[in-house]
Amino acid sequence: MKSLTLTLAFFFSLGATAADLSPGQYNIDPAHSKVGFEVAHLVVSTVEGSFTTFSGKVDLAKRFTKSKVTAEVDVSSIDTGVEKRDGHLRSADFFDVANHKKMLFVSKKISGSQKSFKMTGDLTIKGVKKEVTFEGRVLGRIPNDGFGNEKLAFEATTQINRKDFGLTWNNVVEVGPVVGDLIKIELKIQAARPIKK
Repeated sequence: MKSLTLTLAFFFSLGATAADLSPGQYNIDPAHSKVGFEVAHLVVSTVEGSFTTFSGKVDLAKRFTKSKVTAEVDVSSIDTGVEKRDGHLRSADFFDVANHKKMLFVSKKISGSQKSFKMTGDLTIKGVKKEVTFEGRVLGRIPNDGFGNEKLAFEATTQINRKDFGLTWNNVVEVGPVVGDLIKIELKIQAARPIKK
C-alpha cells in the first residue's frame, strides 16, 4: 500500500498543479477511485469497508467554489471483507437494500480553496436526507492519462452518525456496543473527461 501511494503521488506530480485544473464536466472513474468507511467495533477495534460500485460527476467551474459534485452509490456493493457481515449490512437491520438500493450525494456549497476545501451537500441513505460537510483537498491533474483523458483527483472525508439515517441496529455485549454510532466516510476520487482536440 505504501508503494502504491508513493507511485500515485509521483504520477500526479508529473501533471499540472491543482491551480491548472481545466473547467468542465468530469466523470468519476470507479476503477481508480474509492468510497470507503470506518466504524468502531466492540469499542476496541475498527471495521473498514468500501462500496465497490458507484458513479458520479464533478462539474468543475472556472471559479472553484462554484463547482458541483454529484454521486450515486450501489449500496449492495458494500464490502468489508467478511461475507456474512456484508449480508447482515444489506439486510433490513441496516441498509435494507431490497427497498433502498442507492445512496446519493448532491453538493450544495463549496468553500475554501483547492488546497483545502469544505463541500456541503445532501447525503441520502435509506431514504433519509441529511446535510453533511466533507473536508478535502485537490491532489492534482493529469493532462493526459494515456487513454485520451484529462484527469483530476481529490480526497475528502466526513463523519456521520448512522442513527441519523435510520441505521439503528445494535447489540450490546460485555465490553460495550457491537457497532459504534459514528461512521467516517473517506473519498479518494479520480475523475476524467476526454481531451479536447
